[in-house]
Amino acid sequence: MNPMTLTVGWQDVVLRLAVALAAGVVIGLNRGESGKAAGLRTTLLVCLAACIAMLQVNVLLPQAGKPDGSFVELDLMRLPLGILSGVGFIGAGAIMRRDGLVTGVTTAATLWFVTVIGLCAGGGQIALAMTALLLGILVLLVLGLLERRLPRHRQASLTIEYDRSTDTRTRLIEQLNAHACDAKSQGVRLVPATTRVEERFEIKWRAPLASNAVEQLLSGIVERHDHAAAWSTAD
Repeated sequence: MNPMTLTVGWQDVVLRLAVALAAGVVIGLNRGESGKAAGLRTTLLVCLAACIAMLQVNVLLPQAGKPDGSFVELDLMRLPLGILSGVGFIGAGAIMRRDGLVTGVTTAATLWFVTVIGLCAGGGQIALAMTALLLGILVLLVLGLLERRLPRHRQASLTIEYDRSTDTRTRLIEQLNAHACDAKSQGVRLVPATTRVEERFEIKWRAPLASNAVEQLLSGIVERHDHAAAWSTAD
């Protein structure tokens, strides 16, 4: 079977759809297990849609009874290019910005990647599609495990209410410094009719994704604190 042949039989259609199905399932399961917005069904549908679009191009390619310039006039490659542009909008919906941190970029890139795999499979480039699938799994699984073990910048915010006559603030800073955290005050508010103040800290540190030592520290501070306290992570 030659890639992108002018005549596509049912065996070609089944094989190409099967490759796109396998790619969508394998990569979709990986994203679904990670709790990403674009899980198994989304990834599978995107990959199959790209494959079917290329099959549609292949169906429209035969030139029997058409003038010699039909290839140029049809310009069928606009269809897969439009598919890639459309997936860009889906990927943009998966990207979020919260507290200065951008998330969902890998999910958007994964959707774009499986689209390309689907286009390859639909166009008959089976070997290229399978190679791309193996590379995608290598990036998502192997490099994903490595990425979780590499130190990276982390940040969180802590809001705590304390009495100005105590050393609560000093002890808090000492605890954070002991965990190599950089704590900066983002504002102080007086609590009416009391001697207490409410202060918000921005906390930054470096740690692998697999480490939650600082998160446990912040949770312990909030649980043991006598007055109002809360924290939230930007990861």
